[in-house]
Amino acid sequence: MNIAAALDAIGRLDAEVSAFVEVWAEQALAREVSTDTRLPLAGVPFAVKGPSGIRSHAARRLTAAGAVAVGSTSVPGPGTPWQTWGLGAHGPTRNPWRADRTPGGSSAGSAAAVAAGMVGLATGSDGAGSVRIPAAWCSVFGLKTTNGLLPSPDRTGLASAGVLTPTAADARAYLRCVLDMCEPSPPVLPLPAVWSPDLGFADTEPEVAAVALAAVERLALAGVVTLAETRPVLLDPCDAWLAVRGGRPARGAGVRAENDRRLDALFADAAVLLTPATPNRPHGHDGPGADVYSTALTWAFNLSGHPAASIPAGFTSDGCPVGLQMVAARGADVSLVEMAVAAQKCLITVRP
Repeated sequence: MNIAAALDAIGRLDAEVSAFVEVWAEQALAREVSTDTRLPLAGVPFAVKGPSGIRSHAARRLTAAGAVAVGSTSVPGPGTPWQTWGLGAHGPTRNPWRADRTPGGSSAGSAAAVAAGMVGLATGSDGAGSVRIPAAWCSVFGLKTTNGLLPSPDRTGLASAGVLTPTAADARAYLRCVLDMCEPSPPVLPLPAVWSPDLGFADTEPEVAAVALAAVERLALAGVVTLAETRPVLLDPCDAWLAVRGGRPARGAGVRAENDRRLDALFADAAVLLTPATPNRPHGHDGPGADVYSTALTWAFNLSGHPAASIPAGFTSDGCPVGLQMVAARGADVSLVEMAVAAQKCLITVRP
């Protein structure tokens, strides 16, 4: 996709999806002309998360590699306590698979823009699942990098940079640009893996768990993973996450340390931990409802710092996308993407 094609797609589709806050058509076309064609991503269009996304470390590195930012994508607007939605130039951001549902958040517009085919790469950030949740609900690939691997303005240390692309293979270009060293190699299959539908505490919807488990079983049958019989159990990270976010990290230190210990033991033997990306399907634009935590399966890894990704796993019977979360050891971001590439080759999803 070139710049003109991306701008054409945005012009045709964004009035319905409302994934963008701003579109920089003139600037993008001018930059494309002036870009050195020898650069690795010369003329590749991408979108940035939110009004300040163009100033992020990832956006600067992508631009230096020749990629061209075509606009900023929607994030949650004011006046709501929940963050699993976006407010674009044309109103609430709509899920490209089901317009009556949210795409998730807070990287809502980035996921919707990729899912709708307006861009092939969009930046995101993930402090509790803000890349993985919209990736899951929009049936695209989303990666949260290891906490601290890339610069982040979040002083709590919970949020880390991320990316949304149509497939895991498409994310390779992002890593090559944003990391100082990126030397991918094919994973040795089958991958020792551990599966959990709930991490021991989440109230996962039965059909969401069933779709994710069916994907895991397909991976096992194809020889991509070999599953351990054990089921990991973590302590519910909700209160610890809220304590850290609220500037009182000592209150969550005990839970955090115990979960770190359990995860260290898990990754001593396993290459990847597999869970549903979210415990529930995408909700409507009026909010998730009381006591519904779409972050229940994601925010433990913002506390622990592990890299985590969501790949499309399939659809519920009412046509809602489900994501399969893949978590790897700290610092294994490049390996995680390669694991996701191998997994996604076996998981061609068909909408019911």
